[in-house]
Amino acid sequence: MIRRQFIRLVGGGTVAAATAGLSGCMSGAMPALALEAWNGPAASETEPRRRALAYAITAPNPHNLQPWLVDLREPNVITLRTDPKRVLPETDPFGRQIMVGHGAFIELLVIALAEQGLRADVQLWPQGEMPTELKDWRAAMKLPVARISIAQGAQKDALFAHILNRHTVKVNFDIAKPVSESNLQGILAAGGSSRMQCGGTVQEQRLAPLRKLCLDSAFVEMRTPRTNLESIRLVRVGPEEILANRDGISINSPMVRALTAFGQFDRSQPPPADSTAEKKFIERFDGTSKTAMGFVWITGKNTRHDQVEAGRMYVRLQLQATASGIGMHPMSQALQEFPEMKAQYEQVHQLVLSASAPRSASDQTVQMLCRIGYVPEPVTATPRRALDQFIVTA
Repeated sequence: MIRRQFIRLVGGGTVAAATAGLSGCMSGAMPALALEAWNGPAASETEPRRRALAYAITAPNPHNLQPWLVDLREPNVITLRTDPKRVLPETDPFGRQIMVGHGAFIELLVIALAEQGLRADVQLWPQGEMPTELKDWRAAMKLPVARISIAQGAQKDALFAHILNRHTVKVNFDIAKPVSESNLQGILAAGGSSRMQCGGTVQEQRLAPLRKLCLDSAFVEMRTPRTNLESIRLVRVGPEEILANRDGISINSPMVRALTAFGQFDRSQPPPADSTAEKKFIERFDGTSKTAMGFVWITGKNTRHDQVEAGRMYVRLQLQATASGIGMHPMSQALQEFPEMKAQYEQVHQLVLSASAPRSASDQTVQMLCRIGYVPEPVTATPRRALDQFIVTA
């Protein structure tokens, strides 16, 4: 991302000194307005479906695309569709990860409705499933992912209390604090699905190859120009860009903002090999991979229905991890189905399922692979768009 090393900037010490001064007067805190969703629904928000949606939009989703559209025109019904502009054609060519994000959204919605005493009857794919490949989706974007009918009478879910505290942890875990087997089993017990299976490990002999796989697959994504660029184009630098988008990969660090101000943060091409930016990327993934104190995974068949159900299970596991003071972070690179990742995709299925990678939708598939561990510092929330931006009227 950074076009050349900082020391080589035009103007040398003069620019370096100016950048240092600019960095000193910048705050790295995320703009408060971008995080307003994490306060829950406004007091003035009294319509039950909208109140529940205010929690659902905090759901985890790939690259923070927030790919959800909801239609409230039918009384006592929420119809969920996919935003055709918010997909990842390079790293998620079959739209599997996008569907997992829809499942997380649905589960939070169901939990938030239950908190109001409302039962949600979730009908997935009422007009048929999306095509297999993302390239064929545009003509089918009006197909609802789910039609959710609402009626009185529901038992509250204890996981509701943790929705606004749930954050995806992207920092190194505390290697001095292992995750116990009992804590792992407590997380897995929250899965709540008869359709999908969840498992995990905190045993060192299994952790080592999974840690290496995570780092190896991150290298593949980084060194495949089109997949790397897909992430780079979603980077939002500084409060103005963050507030204008409230999605994607938000960076508000003073140094990156200063480099951007001097035109030295190039988002039009991947960083060159051995550049400062690439080294920082490697450092980050080396840290997150090697500090994994356990792994959790979700497996099952690979129909569209199963992908959504995997997302519903995943957010439940993450909420339970939050309740236990444990961080959970998807390590999704090895699960990405672009050609250059073929070897790592095969390996993750061997390591988790002791089976070959799936050849059809009926084969067992690793839907999620997440590292777990204790977080040494509070986790920053991720920006979310305003509720009304998810609601369609036509």
